Amino acid sequence: MNTLPVFKKIKGLSLLKTGLIVFIVFGSGRLMAQDAFKGLENLFTIPQNYVVKHTAKAPAIDGDIDENIWQQAKWTADFTDIEGDLKPNPSLQTNIKMLWDDSCVYVAARLYDPHVWATLKNHDDIVFRDNDFELFVDPQNTTHSYYEIEVNAINTIFDLYLNKPYRNMGSAVPGWDAHGLRTAVKIQGTLNNPKDKDKGWTVEMAIPFKAINPGFKAASPQHGTLWRINFSRVEWDAEVKNGEYVKLKDTASGHDLPEHNWVWSPQGVINMHYPERWGYLLFSNHSADDVVFEMPYAEQQKKYLWLIYYRQKEWYKQKHEYAQTLKDLGIESGYDILKKFNNLQLESTKHQFMAFITEGEGSPTYTINQDGFVEPITNNHHE
Repeated sequence: MNTLPVFKKIKGLSLLKTGLIVFIVFGSGRLMAQDAFKGLENLFTIPQNYVVKHTAKAPAIDGDIDENIWQQAKWTADFTDIEGDLKPNPSLQTNIKMLWDDSCVYVAARLYDPHVWATLKNHDDIVFRDNDFELFVDPQNTTHSYYEIEVNAINTIFDLYLNKPYRNMGSAVPGWDAHGLRTAVKIQGTLNNPKDKDKGWTVEMAIPFKAINPGFKAASPQHGTLWRINFSRVEWDAEVKNGEYVKLKDTASGHDLPEHNWVWSPQGVINMHYPERWGYLLFSNHSADDVVFEMPYAEQQKKYLWLIYYRQKEWYKQKHEYAQTLKDLGIESGYDILKKFNNLQLESTKHQFMAFITEGEGSPTYTINQDGFVEPITNNHHE
């Protein structure tokens, strides 16, 4: 279920609100919230956000991202290392911008690179074995049933669907294809030619909403719809041998050196398959830049569910069973979120658990289970 964020008009020099969580001490003898998060700070940094504008005219998908239609969209900040501040900034610049219309979301990416190379040519080859550009999207914001699309400088596509993250024994379905997907690549230089110096390469994508939001209740985004999304760039260290690019290898093991992972919104861990760490994509039908993202209250509540999830996984790793109480995990039964008291509850067996958070009677209740599936409790009955 998509969570509607708060819209805010920009007036004068009003600042963009980032939705910082204010951890407040309450009640005698209660733990401060920041103590409960100690040691997990890298998994609770605030994700990036992007307000995507509606466009009356779709861009031509030809790899040319300098056409006029793209001028209405803003570039993101430069990509950072996947671990964020834990690692140095990338040596090569990467940025993306997005638009949408009633049928598709459009992505433009620019990847600066003095040596553009690629080798894989068949659809659904494991494209990240080349340098590549990757998109991850979870339209329902549940961390389950999400999609990944990868492309290299030859415009070879690797697209797959995941029922849930690998950490939860999820299975990738590479046989899934993004029906109607259109992509194009344009190289600013020459491909696979180490004799010259390139500027880089650009990517355009048109991703139909029907391809990444299937089912009987599938619907196109509306003004205010919120998705989770992230982008990654894989870059391998290489050298020139016999006129070709060859990956550098570890002299001791003989294996390829680890790839660089540069992302739009830092994951805090070397793993893109933590969908709860992806950035926020807010759909706007305004032509002016008068809509800004503000962290939804529900997303701030969910942080406490993820706190329980991560602590439970630590407990299980050590004891081979889940903790039975919040106290076992060093977590209180309630916390103030933006001066509103929220109750936490844990129901657990040795091999399963479900946690709940709610502000109280009449307010939504959000849940998370041992597979990291997040959803609100509703009274709707399935047909």
